[in-house]
Amino acid sequence: MTVLLLEDEYPAAERLQRILQQAAPDAQVVAVLDSVSSTLAWLAAHPAPDLILSDIQLADGLSLEIFGRTVVSSPVIFTTAYDAYAIQAFKANSVDYLLKPVKLAELQAALTKLRQWRTPTAPAADSAQRLERLLESLPQPNQSYKTRFLVRSGEQLLPLPITQVAWCQSRNEVTTLVATDGRRYVVDYTLEQLEKLLDPQQFFRLNRQFLAHLQAVQRLHPYFNGKLKLDLAPAPSEEVVVSREKAGALKNWLEG
Repeated sequence: MTVLLLEDEYPAAERLQRILQQAAPDAQVVAVLDSVSSTLAWLAAHPAPDLILSDIQLADGLSLEIFGRTVVSSPVIFTTAYDAYAIQAFKANSVDYLLKPVKLAELQAALTKLRQWRTPTAPAADSAQRLERLLESLPQPNQSYKTRFLVRSGEQLLPLPITQVAWCQSRNEVTTLVATDGRRYVVDYTLEQLEKLLDPQQFFRLNRQFLAHLQAVQRLHPYFNGKLKLDLAPAPSEEVVVSREKAGALKNWLEG
């Protein structure tokens, strides 16, 4: 069984691959992709996999957008952290889902359901219609993004516009915001929280440690194994490397 894995968080992708091998030893993960754009490109260039195992939220949007932009004949099992309201939508539309963190027993049950669901006569159009209804029923993401931070400078609190934020770094469970003039401020947010609060058209999660503003990215350098090394301004004290899986999404983001 060939499996296409769509997941934009590296630890979650690794964990899912481990339990997939336990649940289905014959499963072969043919690719791990983290964005809508890279998935569309992959599907256009490769035969349809036997299964798509997909997170809902990818690096550049909802994975459900994929099924509205191309014909996908493969069955899909979604993984999601959406609330109970959205889960009811999954149930109503007969789409398999797994709540994160995914457990082995739940994945095994979903694969069993999948084998029963797949029949030689199951029409792709019916599957696409269910996915379209699901997309319509999900809560729409909040499009209101953070426009400024209130940062501490000595004994003072200063408003800092988003336009003056170059990049953010997480290290030793401390998140530092670096301004375009090089000043640094500790903020009470995790990178995961900032990723949701900041406009994805302007900010990109480069790796586990860095989240950068578009204007902060100066140059890309090819790195070993398909990775990219970035020059940011102001320059951080360590190298900033983007994984091979995220390299395509980063290029698409930079191109707009």
